[in-house]
Amino acid sequence: MRDWQGKRYWLVGASEGLGRELAFCLSKVGAELVLSARTGPRLDTLAEALPGRATALPMDVTDPAAVRDAAGGIGAIDGVICLAGTRWPMRAQGWDQERIEEMMQINYLGATRVIGAVLPGFLERGAGHVVLTGALTGFRAVPGSIGHGASKAAVMHLAEALHHDLRGTGVEVQLLNPGTIRTRLGARSQTDAPFAMEPARAAREAFEHMSSDRFKINFPYGASLPLRAAQFLPDWAYYRLFARTGKEGRS
Repeated sequence: MRDWQGKRYWLVGASEGLGRELAFCLSKVGAELVLSARTGPRLDTLAEALPGRATALPMDVTDPAAVRDAAGGIGAIDGVICLAGTRWPMRAQGWDQERIEEMMQINYLGATRVIGAVLPGFLERGAGHVVLTGALTGFRAVPGSIGHGASKAAVMHLAEALHHDLRGTGVEVQLLNPGTIRTRLGARSQTDAPFAMEPARAAREAFEHMSSDRFKINFPYGASLPLRAAQFLPDWAYYRLFARTGKEGRS
């Protein structure tokens, strides 16, 4: 079990949904938080509501200079949690290049900018904790997931590569792969989908995983099973099965 008391974490994507609820989980166990997102007023409100020490640091992960400046100004941290993300359900017939690039900029490149800004310090100290957020749809494409699924698969690949490279360095990497969460972004897809989670429940799942020494969690368990199993299906079976079920609602 991880000791959170007195640890200092940078929570990126903290203003609402899973990030906001996870901030409460961490603050209640004694972690000091630096809260980042694009919306400053929401961060201020959250920082005031948390039981422990917290600082609001507005930042846009699509701006490389802003990420570097933020990382350079927060001082030493024990870990970083990358939750910033966006989702626009999209089929090929409704191709929107601007939205696709937005999802890649925030979901994947945003995460690389944050990690790239803090990783040298972690390596120099020989200690650190990196948490990245993929998605169940990152395992294999489902209908309506153009852009989002690819960006999350890239994050999952990034986490696995970091997990390989950082073994023995003292820097720990963990990956969260959630399904549909009932948030503002989740409302763009099927939030009435089976196994859709409330943010507080998703945060508890994420926090319990982060408190462990396991690398990856796919949750909720029931929703993760068909998408994980789909990796092993032959193409003919996979496309028949998932085209029929039309699982656009996974996040």
